[in-house]
Amino acid sequence: MTETNTRKGDHIRICLEEDVQASTVETGLQDVHFIHRALPETAVDNVNLVIEMFGRRLSAPIIIEAMTGGVDSATEINATLAEAAEALDLAMGVGSQRAAIEDPRLAHTFKIVRKKAPHSFLIANIGAPQIKEYSLNEITSTIDMIEADALAVHFNPLQEAIQPEGSPQYDGLLDKLEEIASSLSIPIIAKETGSGIAMEEAQLLEGVGVKGIDVAGAGGTSWAAVEACRARARGNHPLASLGETFRDWGLPTAISVVEVSQSVDLKVIASGGLRSGVDAAKAIAIGADAAGYAFHLLKPAVEGRVKEVLEGLLQELKTSMFLVGAKSIEELKTTPVIIVGKTAQWLEARGFHPENFARRGKI
Repeated sequence: MTETNTRKGDHIRICLEEDVQASTVETGLQDVHFIHRALPETAVDNVNLVIEMFGRRLSAPIIIEAMTGGVDSATEINATLAEAAEALDLAMGVGSQRAAIEDPRLAHTFKIVRKKAPHSFLIANIGAPQIKEYSLNEITSTIDMIEADALAVHFNPLQEAIQPEGSPQYDGLLDKLEEIASSLSIPIIAKETGSGIAMEEAQLLEGVGVKGIDVAGAGGTSWAAVEACRARARGNHPLASLGETFRDWGLPTAISVVEVSQSVDLKVIASGGLRSGVDAAKAIAIGADAAGYAFHLLKPAVEGRVKEVLEGLLQELKTSMFLVGAKSIEELKTTPVIIVGKTAQWLEARGFHPENFARRGKI
């Protein structure tokens, strides 16, 4: 068993058994409020959730986020998630495929996804520090492994800094990312892992050819907390303490969605602490194109009830749209919202004023 293989098993166990959610930071979506329409002038059955993403039609703007792979216990989880994606015509990402590059015998934990979801939009996954280490052929192998429609390059500097065997080496990444983006025939999605992406990084990423950004903001699972648990189990108390100190580090999800969507012309995926279809509706109304769920689906995946949970999310999203009179996702994107509290204060401090949103058609 490789070091990476062991780590992936730890991650699944800790996320299921330990409290590794953000403790003091929230997603910011609690500060986003819709204006209820007592006369919505439509019917629930008339609400259409269909979207287009990277040239593909999808039944709804809900994405099953990258969770796992690279360890035998992940095979069944990925199979269950993929079956739900196929049944509901939703996009799905897989966890980091580094383990399968290091040990090809683990590729089956990822390949099962395409087998169970032959028609779904699938997103391959590799870590940003690894793109400097791997050849283009190795990176392409992650795409071929699941016949992917897009490649997510995940950025996790905080997690790497806390991880006992981490690689917090983020120098020279933009040049490598530009090289890969120009060489691939599928779009690259830059994805954070729980600390969000600010407008400055979004602009840099757009400049090197990235086609989408998955903000993965703060307010949900804290990977600093996850790695603190692992460090503690190994007796590495300095790293465990460091992880707890940075448990709530990052840009809340709602803030990151606004910063990214208002500063670049890319597809934006809102993820990080989303727990309902109402959260998805709010995220789309403030600038996202789709909403992603990971932790919210992990336990249901283990219990075999992912499809049921996703159907609930879709109904919550549809009901939210009905109650604001939005018959399509495009109409939801122009639905007025009120942003209050810390989220409003942050956005004002960063120069994102409500009147500017209105001019750009987001709020």
